[in-house]
This record gives sequence, C-alpha cells and structure tokens, in this order.
Amino acid sequence: MKALYDNVSIQCSRLVTRCYSTSFSIGISCLKNELRDPIYSIYGFVRFADEIVDTFHDYNKKELLDRFKQDTYCALEEKISLNPILNSFQATANQFKIDKELIDLFLHSMEMDLCAKEYDATGFKEYILGSAEVVGLMCLHVFCNGDNDLFQKLKPHAMSLGSAFQKINFLRDLNADFAGMGRTYFPGIEMNHFDENSKKNIEDSIEADFRDGYTGIRQLPRSARFGVYVAYMYYLALFEKIRNTPSQQMLQSRIRIHNRHKARLLAYSYFKYQLNLL
Repeated sequence: MKALYDNVSIQCSRLVTRCYSTSFSIGISCLKNELRDPIYSIYGFVRFADEIVDTFHDYNKKELLDRFKQDTYCALEEKISLNPILNSFQATANQFKIDKELIDLFLHSMEMDLCAKEYDATGFKEYILGSAEVVGLMCLHVFCNGDNDLFQKLKPHAMSLGSAFQKINFLRDLNADFAGMGRTYFPGIEMNHFDENSKKNIEDSIEADFRDGYTGIRQLPRSARFGVYVAYMYYLALFEKIRNTPSQQMLQSRIRIHNRHKARLLAYSYFKYQLNLL
C-alpha cells in the first residue's frame, strides 16, 4: 500500500531531523500535530542536500548533487520517489503548493557551495536567499495552509528570521567553514584578521533580522506560533552566547547551547506562550 510507504518515508524525515538537530526537533514538536510532519519533511530535504556539499568529501559532490536535484524534480512531478526523504518532501510540496522557484533557489545555493570559497555582497545576498530565506518561506507555506493573504503579509518576516538563523550558523561554524573547508561567507571580512569590529558588524545585521523576524512570529497562526518561537529563543540564546565570546575564540571552537539550558528556554517559552506574552 502506498500509504504504508508514505508513513515509512515521513518516519525517515523525522529520524533525520532528530539525529541532526535537537533544537529543531524540539521546536517542531511544539507545533500543532498536523504541522509537524510537513516541517520534518522540509528539514529532511534541506539537510540531505546540505550534507552532500558539506560532508561527502570523498565522493564526487557535483554528481551527487546533480542526481539529488534531478531526483527532486522527478519526485515533485511524479508524486513519488524511491528516496523516502524526497517522497515525504514531494508530498508536502504538492499538498501545500510550495513554489517551485523556492526549491530552485535553494538547490542553486547548494550548487554555489560546490565551488565558491569567498562571497562578495551580491553573492552573499544570493546565497542567504537560497539557503535560508526560501526555507523559511517553504515552512510559511505550511503554516499559512493556503491563506495567500497571510503568506504575503508574513513573507518578509519569515525571510528575515531565516536570514538571522543562517548568519548565526555561519558565526557558530566559523572555524569549521574557514579552517576545514576554506569558505568565507561574510563579504569584506579577512578571516585571518577577524576582529571585534568585524564581529560587531555581523551581529548588528543579525539583530536587525531578529527584530523583523520576531514581528512575524507574533502574527503567525496559533498552531505554528509556539514552535517557531521556541526555535527563535534557542537561536537567540546562541546569539547572546556568541556576542559574549571574543572574536579570536570564535575561530577556535564551536559555540553550543547545552541541553539543560534548552530545557529552561523551553519552559520559559511555554510560560510566555500560555499567557499570550509573546
């Protein structure tokens, strides 16, 4: 039965999310039940594409990504895939009418990671759009569930939140990206001379994105608001820890939020949500 295979497929997407990100897993678990599996499927899709360009160093990444891209488009058109991650993603994309342009932009950013090592301002903006902002829009399609007026209203805020999350990831992973893969995402910054002023300029940009993203969170349907707010609080805590870390230390270690801190953030977020204090 196809239904059984579809169930197996979404279980694979859940497993991928839980194995790769405890923070997003907890955030997704705070969504209303009917929203969880579609968001798991989106996360599984973007995570697998990202893994190809970030970790499969002993393989031909371009061939793997080209095949993944072709398989994605076939899955979307045929409404089935023997890759369970793509099978669950196509079901979500087709059900919630996720724009193909968003998927194109995302896959293009993954292709940029195959060769780009340094980004100018234009390239950075292009990469952020495809790797993060459109992922926020994919999720927003699910949260709005066909309400196009609401989608258009919240679109810029969802893009800002995705941008903030991605920039924080870049700061958190400075050492792995630069020392491990020779990548420099932030334009105009010499990583060999990364200092407090450079760090402050990036932080100011993130802070502006966070403010705009939070405005959108408060206007989300109640079914999605708590889960997105939890993810926002986790990233905000990570951002505050990064702000309190000297620039040179950023190049030596990866900043993390411990599980006990995450538990406290979850309790605090739930308290504010229940009392309508977001």
